[in-house]
Amino acid sequence: MKNEQNVPQVRFKGFTDAWEQRKLGECFDERTERSADGELIAVTINSGVVKASELNRHDNSSEDKSNYKVVRVNDIAYNSMRMWQGASGYSQYDGILSPAYTVVIPRENVNPVFFSYMFKRTDMIHEFQINSQGLTSDTWNLKFPAFSTISANVPKSEEQQAIGNYFTNLDNLITLHQRKCETLQKLKKSMLQKMFPKNGSLYPEIRFAGFTDAWEQRKLKDVTQRVQGNDGRMDLPTLTISAGYGWLDQRDRFSANIAGKEQKNYTLLRKGELSYNHGNSKLAKYGTVFSLRTYEEALVPRVYHSFKVTDEADADFIEYVFATKLPDKELGKLISSGARMDGLLNINYDEFMGIKITMPSVKEQKQLSDYFRHLDNLITLHQRKLETLKKMKKSMLQKMFI
Repeated sequence: MKNEQNVPQVRFKGFTDAWEQRKLGECFDERTERSADGELIAVTINSGVVKASELNRHDNSSEDKSNYKVVRVNDIAYNSMRMWQGASGYSQYDGILSPAYTVVIPRENVNPVFFSYMFKRTDMIHEFQINSQGLTSDTWNLKFPAFSTISANVPKSEEQQAIGNYFTNLDNLITLHQRKCETLQKLKKSMLQKMFPKNGSLYPEIRFAGFTDAWEQRKLKDVTQRVQGNDGRMDLPTLTISAGYGWLDQRDRFSANIAGKEQKNYTLLRKGELSYNHGNSKLAKYGTVFSLRTYEEALVPRVYHSFKVTDEADADFIEYVFATKLPDKELGKLISSGARMDGLLNINYDEFMGIKITMPSVKEQKQLSDYFRHLDNLITLHQRKLETLKKMKKSMLQKMFI
């Protein structure tokens, strides 16, 4: 009778046999070859086995590499002192590794890709941790003799291969969307520098066809009006500004509505209106401005400087002006004594409204806004796909293994 405990929750069609519990020493042998010749390989927690030349860090390897370990394609290599943190992976390269690493060779009918994903599971990480020798996490060490005694549930080789291929394809999709995100973010950063005038100029480096007039320098207060107070409705979405993600529901950002009794003093912001969060952060040293787009109405902290544009300005354009960081120089001059006790910069509303920005016609503003909003939407699309794929991978690592 089939042991239901040795069958994963999710598996591919056609596989019905129970998995077998095996010692890792039955599946792998240790590679003990040493060599000073070959490409230097490293094992990372996040990326597994990589070429050392691809890491953006200083080469601190020993000049004498005569004791370095050989690694071959299809081997699994792991950092003996960091295996409990997930520093392991399947090698796609031939090369040499520091003596601090352990290299294992898969035996016949053992798929190293399958095991490389199994080794990232939390239950296996726990096994690696409790089998590592040492008094503290700084001295824990998982050498092959201890590694070989650890047990794992293993299917037949054909199912190993199917599972390994599935997770490899998932990782390829994750990498694809990660790269697309990075490419779009670099494009946005470059265009923010080139499509807005800088260094006192009234003409941007890159411009849409049909626009030739000089931009005009205006004070922010000349093209905006203050937004304050609320109408008593407390059941509206309660938002906060994140420098990296823009407007977020407080329940998503903090896992709860943190407004408390202060919510009655929150500002009612309508779609197309803006707020300046004058809080200091790593991404926004002098605060950040965002236009409300994803909600028709919302309540936002009173401490934000909230405002709306007149007919002479486009709200999204104002947001992107601040995204360029060009106003930071003026904002920096306004700060009298750094951050207050509440983490906000000492920039009051009137001072903020007195800063100067350079603006084209409303028609050109709108075209710029449309361009950058389209870029933002593409970035968000790939970020969401990336998050979905990562969640799927995490879930399947639990459901497709035992």
